[in-house]
Amino acid sequence: MQSTRSLDVLSLRAKVGAMRILVVEDEADLRRQLADALTHAGYAVDLAADGEDGHFLGDTEPYDAVILDLGLPKMDGVSILERWREDGKTFPVMILTARDRWSEKVAGFDAGADDYVTKPFYTEEVLARLRALLRRASGHAVAAIEAGSLRLDTRAARATVNGEPIKLTAHEYKVLSYLIHHQGRVVPRTELVEHIYDQDFDRDSNTIEVFIGRLRKKIGTDRIQTERGLGYRLVTPEDERASVVG
Repeated sequence: MQSTRSLDVLSLRAKVGAMRILVVEDEADLRRQLADALTHAGYAVDLAADGEDGHFLGDTEPYDAVILDLGLPKMDGVSILERWREDGKTFPVMILTARDRWSEKVAGFDAGADDYVTKPFYTEEVLARLRALLRRASGHAVAAIEAGSLRLDTRAARATVNGEPIKLTAHEYKVLSYLIHHQGRVVPRTELVEHIYDQDFDRDSNTIEVFIGRLRKKIGTDRIQTERGLGYRLVTPEDERASVVG
Protein backbone atom coordinates (compact mmCIF):
# COMPACT_ATOMS: atom_id res chain seq x y z
CA MET A 1 0.00 0.00 0.00
CA GLN A 2 1.12 3.55 -0.69
CA SER A 3 0.97 4.61 2.94
CA THR A 4 3.53 1.99 3.94
CA ARG A 5 6.00 2.36 1.07
CA SER A 6 9.39 3.93 1.65
CA LEU A 7 9.42 7.46 0.25
CA ASP A 8 12.51 8.86 -1.42
CA VAL A 9 11.88 12.25 0.15
CA LEU A 10 14.32 14.63 1.75
CA SER A 11 12.97 16.55 4.73
CA LEU A 12 14.98 19.55 5.85
CA ARG A 13 15.08 20.40 9.50
CA ALA A 14 14.49 24.07 9.66
CA LYS A 15 14.74 24.57 13.41
CA VAL A 16 11.24 25.90 13.66
CA GLY A 17 9.16 27.45 10.90
CA ALA A 18 5.92 29.34 11.28
CA MET A 19 4.76 27.74 8.06
CA ARG A 20 5.40 24.33 6.56
CA ILE A 21 6.16 24.21 2.85
CA LEU A 22 6.35 21.30 0.40
CA VAL A 23 8.66 21.64 -2.62
CA VAL A 24 8.10 19.17 -5.47
CA GLU A 25 10.92 19.58 -8.00
CA ASP A 26 12.90 16.95 -9.91
CA GLU A 27 15.97 19.09 -10.67
CA ALA A 28 18.32 18.40 -7.77
CA ASP A 29 20.23 21.70 -7.88
CA LEU A 30 17.08 23.79 -8.09
CA ARG A 31 15.43 21.73 -5.36
CA ARG A 32 18.38 22.36 -3.05
CA GLN A 33 18.47 26.04 -3.96
CA LEU A 34 14.81 26.48 -3.07
CA ALA A 35 15.20 24.43 0.10
CA ASP A 36 18.14 26.52 1.28
CA ALA A 37 16.33 29.79 0.60
CA LEU A 38 13.13 28.65 2.31
CA THR A 39 14.96 27.23 5.32
CA HIS A 40 16.98 30.42 5.67
CA ALA A 41 13.69 32.35 5.61
CA GLY A 42 12.47 30.29 8.56
CA TYR A 43 10.11 27.83 6.93
CA ALA A 44 9.94 24.12 7.70
CA VAL A 45 10.57 22.44 4.34
CA ASP A 46 9.80 18.98 2.97
CA LEU A 47 11.13 17.96 -0.45
CA ALA A 48 9.95 15.48 -3.07
CA ALA A 49 11.86 14.64 -6.27
CA ASP A 50 9.02 13.12 -8.32
CA GLY A 51 5.30 13.42 -8.83
CA GLU A 52 4.25 10.29 -6.97
CA ASP A 53 6.07 11.21 -3.77
CA GLY A 54 4.94 14.81 -4.05
CA HIS A 55 1.31 13.83 -4.45
CA PHE A 56 1.53 11.41 -1.53
CA LEU A 57 3.04 14.00 0.82
CA GLY A 58 0.52 16.67 -0.15
CA ASP A 59 -2.26 14.15 0.34
CA THR A 60 -1.13 13.01 3.81
CA GLU A 61 0.75 15.90 5.45
CA PRO A 62 -0.61 19.31 6.54
CA TYR A 63 1.15 21.96 4.45
CA ASP A 64 0.58 25.69 4.47
CA ALA A 65 1.70 26.02 0.84
CA VAL A 66 3.24 23.98 -1.97
CA ILE A 67 5.79 24.90 -4.64
CA LEU A 68 5.14 22.50 -7.51
CA ASP A 69 7.01 21.87 -10.76
CA LEU A 70 4.85 20.93 -13.76
CA GLY A 71 7.32 18.70 -15.61
CA LEU A 72 7.79 15.89 -13.11
CA PRO A 73 8.60 12.20 -13.56
CA LYS A 74 6.02 9.55 -12.60
CA MET A 75 3.16 12.07 -12.32
CA ASP A 76 2.99 15.56 -13.85
CA GLY A 77 2.24 18.65 -11.81
CA VAL A 78 -1.13 19.40 -13.39
CA SER A 79 -2.39 15.88 -12.60
CA ILE A 80 -1.14 16.18 -9.01
CA LEU A 81 -2.87 19.51 -8.55
CA GLU A 82 -6.13 18.26 -10.05
CA ARG A 83 -6.14 15.29 -7.65
CA TRP A 84 -5.41 17.48 -4.62
CA ARG A 85 -8.22 19.87 -5.48
CA GLU A 86 -10.62 17.00 -6.17
CA ASP A 87 -9.74 15.61 -2.73
CA GLY A 88 -10.50 18.95 -1.09
CA LYS A 89 -6.94 20.15 -0.50
CA THR A 90 -7.09 23.94 -0.31
CA PHE A 91 -3.49 24.93 0.46
CA PRO A 92 -2.11 27.54 -1.97
CA VAL A 93 0.06 26.17 -4.76
CA MET A 94 2.74 28.01 -6.73
CA ILE A 95 3.74 26.34 -9.99
CA LEU A 96 7.33 26.40 -11.24
CA THR A 97 8.09 25.39 -14.79
CA ALA A 98 10.46 25.98 -17.66
CA ARG A 99 7.48 25.93 -20.00
CA ASP A 100 6.47 29.44 -20.97
CA ARG A 101 3.64 28.67 -23.38
CA TRP A 102 0.37 30.31 -22.42
CA SER A 103 -1.48 26.99 -22.73
CA GLU A 104 0.65 25.47 -19.95
CA LYS A 105 -0.09 28.40 -17.68
CA VAL A 106 -3.80 28.14 -18.38
CA ALA A 107 -3.74 24.39 -17.63
CA GLY A 108 -2.00 25.07 -14.31
CA PHE A 109 -4.46 27.74 -13.26
CA ASP A 110 -7.44 25.65 -14.39
CA ALA A 111 -6.13 22.78 -12.26
CA GLY A 112 -6.15 25.02 -9.20
CA ALA A 113 -2.82 26.85 -9.09
CA ASP A 114 -2.70 30.12 -7.15
CA ASP A 115 0.46 31.57 -8.69
CA TYR A 116 2.94 30.85 -11.46
CA VAL A 117 6.68 31.46 -11.87
CA THR A 118 8.64 30.58 -15.00
CA LYS A 119 12.22 29.36 -14.81
CA PRO A 120 14.76 30.85 -14.55
CA PHE A 121 13.71 32.98 -11.60
CA TYR A 122 15.14 34.84 -8.63
CA THR A 123 14.58 33.10 -5.30
CA GLU A 124 13.74 36.51 -3.79
CA GLU A 125 10.74 36.71 -6.10
CA VAL A 126 9.60 33.23 -5.16
CA LEU A 127 9.87 34.09 -1.46
CA ALA A 128 7.93 37.33 -1.93
CA ARG A 129 5.19 35.57 -3.89
CA LEU A 130 5.04 32.82 -1.27
CA ARG A 131 4.58 35.38 1.52
CA ALA A 132 1.75 36.93 -0.46
CA LEU A 133 0.11 33.54 -1.03
CA LEU A 134 0.26 32.74 2.67
CA ARG A 135 -1.19 36.12 3.62
CA ARG A 136 -4.06 35.78 1.18
CA ALA A 137 -4.75 32.22 2.28
CA SER A 138 -5.21 33.44 5.85
CA GLY A 139 -7.33 36.42 4.82
CA HIS A 140 -4.64 39.11 4.92
CA ALA A 141 -3.68 41.17 1.88
CA VAL A 142 -0.80 43.21 3.29
CA ALA A 143 2.59 42.36 4.77
CA ALA A 144 1.67 43.67 8.22
CA ILE A 145 -0.96 41.71 10.16
CA GLU A 146 -2.61 43.33 13.17
CA ALA A 147 -4.61 42.17 16.17
CA GLY A 148 -5.40 45.32 18.11
CA SER A 149 -2.14 47.02 19.04
CA LEU A 150 -0.18 43.85 18.26
CA ARG A 151 1.40 44.14 14.83
CA LEU A 152 3.40 41.51 12.95
CA ASP A 153 5.50 42.51 9.94
CA THR A 154 5.88 39.25 8.02
CA ARG A 155 8.39 40.72 5.60
CA ALA A 156 10.77 41.98 8.30
CA ALA A 157 9.87 39.19 10.77
CA ARG A 158 9.25 41.69 13.55
CA ALA A 159 6.52 42.19 16.12
CA THR A 160 5.43 45.32 17.97
CA VAL A 161 2.87 46.19 20.64
CA ASN A 162 1.69 49.81 20.70
CA GLY A 163 4.51 50.56 18.31
CA GLU A 164 7.16 49.21 20.68
CA PRO A 165 9.32 46.38 19.30
CA ILE A 166 9.01 43.04 21.06
CA LYS A 167 12.16 40.96 21.36
CA LEU A 168 11.27 37.40 20.38
CA THR A 169 13.33 34.28 19.89
CA ALA A 170 12.99 32.52 16.54
CA HIS A 171 10.77 29.88 18.17
CA GLU A 172 8.49 32.46 19.79
CA TYR A 173 8.15 34.42 16.57
CA LYS A 174 7.14 31.37 14.56
CA VAL A 175 4.43 30.37 17.04
CA LEU A 176 3.13 33.95 17.19
CA SER A 177 3.15 34.17 13.40
CA TYR A 178 1.01 31.06 13.02
CA LEU A 179 -1.45 32.19 15.69
CA ILE A 180 -1.87 35.70 14.26
CA HIS A 181 -2.38 34.31 10.76
CA HIS A 182 -5.29 32.35 12.28
CA GLN A 183 -6.41 34.89 14.87
CA GLY A 184 -9.84 34.40 16.38
CA ARG A 185 -9.78 30.66 15.68
CA VAL A 186 -8.89 27.96 18.18
CA VAL A 187 -5.64 26.37 17.00
CA PRO A 188 -5.16 22.87 18.47
CA ARG A 189 -1.78 22.19 19.99
CA THR A 190 -1.29 19.29 17.58
CA GLU A 191 -1.90 21.65 14.64
CA LEU A 192 0.72 24.06 15.92
CA VAL A 193 3.20 21.21 16.26
CA GLU A 194 2.43 19.87 12.76
CA HIS A 195 2.85 23.25 11.11
CA ILE A 196 5.95 24.57 12.83
CA TYR A 197 8.01 21.38 12.61
CA ASP A 198 8.89 19.37 9.53
CA GLN A 199 7.90 15.71 9.23
CA ASP A 200 11.12 14.28 10.70
CA PHE A 201 11.46 16.64 13.66
CA ASP A 202 11.05 15.26 17.17
CA ARG A 203 7.62 16.73 17.81
CA ASP A 204 7.35 17.41 21.55
CA SER A 205 4.08 19.26 22.04
CA ASN A 206 5.10 20.29 25.55
CA THR A 207 7.48 22.84 24.05
CA ILE A 208 4.47 24.69 22.67
CA GLU A 209 3.31 25.44 26.20
CA VAL A 210 6.71 26.93 26.97
CA PHE A 211 6.56 29.21 23.93
CA ILE A 212 2.99 30.26 24.74
CA GLY A 213 4.02 31.15 28.29
CA ARG A 214 6.93 33.26 27.07
CA LEU A 215 4.77 35.01 24.49
CA ARG A 216 2.16 35.95 27.08
CA LYS A 217 4.82 37.63 29.20
CA LYS A 218 6.01 39.64 26.21
CA ILE A 219 2.81 40.61 24.36
CA GLY A 220 0.28 40.50 27.21
CA THR A 221 -1.44 37.65 29.01
CA ASP A 222 -4.87 38.49 27.58
CA ARG A 223 -3.88 38.12 23.93
CA ILE A 224 -3.54 34.34 23.87
CA GLN A 225 -6.42 32.38 25.34
CA THR A 226 -6.23 28.72 26.33
CA GLU A 227 -9.27 26.68 25.40
CA ARG A 228 -8.84 23.69 27.66
CA GLY A 229 -8.75 20.42 25.79
CA LEU A 230 -8.89 22.29 22.47
CA GLY A 231 -5.92 24.59 21.96
CA TYR A 232 -5.01 28.28 21.82
CA ARG A 233 -6.72 31.34 20.38
CA LEU A 234 -5.08 34.68 19.64
CA VAL A 235 -7.50 37.55 20.21
CA THR A 236 -7.62 41.32 20.43
CA PRO A 237 -8.04 42.33 24.11
CA GLU A 238 -11.49 43.68 24.96
CA ASP A 239 -10.26 47.16 25.87
CA GLU A 240 -8.52 47.48 22.49
CA ARG A 241 -11.62 46.27 20.65
CA ALA A 242 -13.66 48.88 22.49
CA SER A 243 -11.25 51.68 21.53
CA VAL A 244 -11.36 50.63 17.89
CA VAL A 245 -15.17 50.57 17.86
CA GLY A 246 -15.42 53.88 19.68
